[in-house]
Amino acid sequence: MQITSKFTVAVHILTCIDIFDGQMRVTSDVLSGSTGINAVIIRNVLGQLRNAGIVETRQGSGGAHLAKPLDEITLYDIYKAVDCVDDEGLFHFHENPNVECPVGRNIHKAMDGRLAAAQSALENELKGTTLAEVVADTRRIIDAE
Repeated sequence: MQITSKFTVAVHILTCIDIFDGQMRVTSDVLSGSTGINAVIIRNVLGQLRNAGIVETRQGSGGAHLAKPLDEITLYDIYKAVDCVDDEGLFHFHENPNVECPVGRNIHKAMDGRLAAAQSALENELKGTTLAEVVADTRRIIDAE
């Protein structure tokens, strides 16, 4: 199962906002041009980030701005803000394993704990990484071009 691309789009958007802020108005059209994603989708993701308190947006000519310092925004904050994973979790089990089959009737018992542990490990890694780190890496890569 994959995490929706809204997560990486959101990280891309936030990185653009930080890097371009002060150089230009960071609008949904600017972000659409950078991400290659339709501006309507960009506005939807910005709305989710705004609702989570990560960005501030002003309609018209205002553009988008970060609502908090980069080092106070974790990748986990972004992951949760854009609803990458539903309430069932990252991994979804097939719906109807055959209860007449010994594997079908027991595979959940064998896998559920492992899958929960894998999701927890991913989320802990995201909690330990700030947007400041991603932006710093992006700036280093841009400077090396």
